[in-house]
Amino acid sequence: MTNNQNRVTAKPLKKNSVSTADQPYLNQQNPMTNNNQKSSLKIIPLGGLHEIGKNTCIFEYGDEMILLDAGIGFPTDGMHGINVVLPDMTYVRENRHKIKGMIVTHGHEDHIGGIAHHLKQFDIPQIYGPRLAMALLRDKLDEAGVLERTQLNSVTPRQTVQLSPSFRVEYIRNTHSIADSFSVAITTPLGVLIHTGDFKIDHTPVDGEYFDLHRIAEYGAKGVLCLLSDSTNAEVPGHTPSEQSVYPNLDRVFAETKGRLFVTTFASSVHRVNIVLQLAQKHNRKVITLGRSMLNVIAHARKLGYIKCPEDLFAPLKALSGLPDEKVLILTTGSQGETLAALTRISRKDHRQVRVKQGDTIVFSANPIPGNTLAVVDTIDRLMMLGANVVYGRHLGIHVSGHGAQEDHKLMLALTKPKFFVPVHGEHRMLVKHAQMAQNMGIPAENMVIINNGDIVELTEERIGIAGQVPSGIELVDGAGIVHDHVMKERQQLAEDGVVTVAAAVDHNLQLLAPPAIHLRGVVSTSDQTFIKQLMIRNVERLLSDYSKQISESKNGGMNWDKVCAEIENSLQRLTQRELRSRPLVIFLLQTPPTSDDQTSSTPASSRRRRRSTATMAS
Repeated sequence: MTNNQNRVTAKPLKKNSVSTADQPYLNQQNPMTNNNQKSSLKIIPLGGLHEIGKNTCIFEYGDEMILLDAGIGFPTDGMHGINVVLPDMTYVRENRHKIKGMIVTHGHEDHIGGIAHHLKQFDIPQIYGPRLAMALLRDKLDEAGVLERTQLNSVTPRQTVQLSPSFRVEYIRNTHSIADSFSVAITTPLGVLIHTGDFKIDHTPVDGEYFDLHRIAEYGAKGVLCLLSDSTNAEVPGHTPSEQSVYPNLDRVFAETKGRLFVTTFASSVHRVNIVLQLAQKHNRKVITLGRSMLNVIAHARKLGYIKCPEDLFAPLKALSGLPDEKVLILTTGSQGETLAALTRISRKDHRQVRVKQGDTIVFSANPIPGNTLAVVDTIDRLMMLGANVVYGRHLGIHVSGHGAQEDHKLMLALTKPKFFVPVHGEHRMLVKHAQMAQNMGIPAENMVIINNGDIVELTEERIGIAGQVPSGIELVDGAGIVHDHVMKERQQLAEDGVVTVAAAVDHNLQLLAPPAIHLRGVVSTSDQTFIKQLMIRNVERLLSDYSKQISESKNGGMNWDKVCAEIENSLQRLTQRELRSRPLVIFLLQTPPTSDDQTSSTPASSRRRRRSTATMAS
C-alpha cells in the first residue's frame, strides 16, 4: 500500500496571511544538485505524517543513514486480526548497508514499538536513547529474540553521541507525558537540525525535570538550519496545561469514591501513573495493577527512580477479595478500548479474576486517540451496564495532553529561529496550521514544506525541496508475522460476504468418489441454500464429466490438475456471485488420486495447491 497523494504547488503567502488545507505549503522545486560543493542532506519520514502513530524518520547524507524512532500505529476496524501497524520499511531494507545507528527520543509505543519487528529484517549497529526507553526496549527485543542484533546505549541530558562521521547528536531534555523524554540536535556537515520529538512545555513537571530551553536557545543563537517540530496540537490555542493540573481533579474523585476505584490510563504515561500512586497512598488505598504493560512500566520506572513509593502500597490480585472496597485501587490498562487489555476484558466479563459490581467507580484518565473513539465508548457503555459509575470526559480535567499547543509551538520557533521548517507528527490539518504559525513568525513560505510519508526532503545550506519519494505504505502484523495484501483482502471478504467451501474427491478417470461436500459460512442468501448447493454440485459434476471426456479422447492421457481446479474455481465463483448477489470467498478443495511418484513416497495422494485472488484449490 503506497501513499500517492497529489500535491499542489503553493503560492507564497504574505506575512500574517492565512492559508487553507487546499493551498498547503509545498515546495516542488527540481531536485537540488551538489554544485561541486557539499552533498545534500536527505530527510525521509516513513511514518507519523498525516496520521497519529508509527513515527519513523530517516536522515541520510552520502552513504550514511541514521534512523530516528521506529513506532507502531493502531489497527483500524477493517484490519481484521491485525495487532500492529508498521510503516513500509522497503527503502531501509534495500539500504541496510548505510545504517549507522538509531536515535530514540522517548519510550512511547508509537516511537519504539516497531524496533523489534525491524530487527528481524535488518541489523542496527547502535541504538541510543533515554534510560527508561532503553529499559522498555530491552524487554521487547529480548522477548522477540533479536537483542543480539543491536547494541542499546542509555543517554543522559546534554550527552553527545557520534553515530557516524556526518552525524553527531546531542540529547536535550524536554517535557512530555512520559518520563525521560528528549529533543535532539543533529549536527551535520550542512548545519544543525533540531528535531523536537514529542513535547509540551511544562513549567511544573511532576518529576522536577524541566525542559532544557536554555540549550535550545543556545542552538538558536548559533544558527539552526532546519527545525522539525511536533504538530499534534497545532490547532489548539494557548498553552497545554501542566501535568500537575490533573492532581487536584483526580484527588477530588478519590475523596468522593466510597467503593472500589478503578483508574485506567496509558501505561507509559509515567507521570500520570506516579500521580495516581501518590493519591492511592494519600487516601490509604492498596494498589492492584492489571495489564502486563502497566506492570512492566511501573517496575522499570521504580527501578530508575521516576516513581517513588513504598513497596507495601501494592497488593497482589489474589488479595482483592480480602480487602474492603474503600481500600482498593485497581490500576489497569485499557484506556483506548484495546481488545485484549484488562479493562476491556473486564467490561466483557471475560476477565477470570475481576468482575465489576454495583458501587464501583472507573476513571478514564486518558482521551481516545483518533480512531479509537468507538472502542472506548463501547467499553464505557458496557461498564455502565454492569453497574459501574464511569468518570470520563475532557471537561473534568482528569487528563491533559503531552503535546504542546500553539503558544508552545511559537516559543519553540522563537527560540530555535530556524532557516528552514518542516512540521511533523500530526494529521494534515495540524501540519498546515503549524506552517501558518511559522510563516506568521517570519519564516518564508519557500523555506518550509508540508510532506507526506515517503517524501524525500532534500536540504542544502541554501534551499529545501521535495526530490522524489520512496515506498511509504504500511505493513500489517498479527501473531504470526507480516500479513500480506492478498491475505487482508481475503479476511475482508470473509468479514463482508462469508465463505463457501466445496470439497470433492475423484479417481483417475475424474469420477466422483462421493457427492461434493459444500458448506456456506456467514453467507446471506434470499434463495434456498439447499437449491444453491444442488446447483454447485451439478456444476462440479458437469465440469468433471467434460474433462473426463477430454482424457479419453486425448492421446497422451495426461491430466493438468491445476487447470481442472482453476476451471471449477472460476465457474463456482461466477455461480455464487450470480445466485447470492455477493462475493463470498470461494475455497475449492480437490482430492486427486495418487500418481506413480506418490506411491513411491510417504504421501498417499498427490498434493497440489494453487492460490488465486478469491479461491484456493488444494489436494
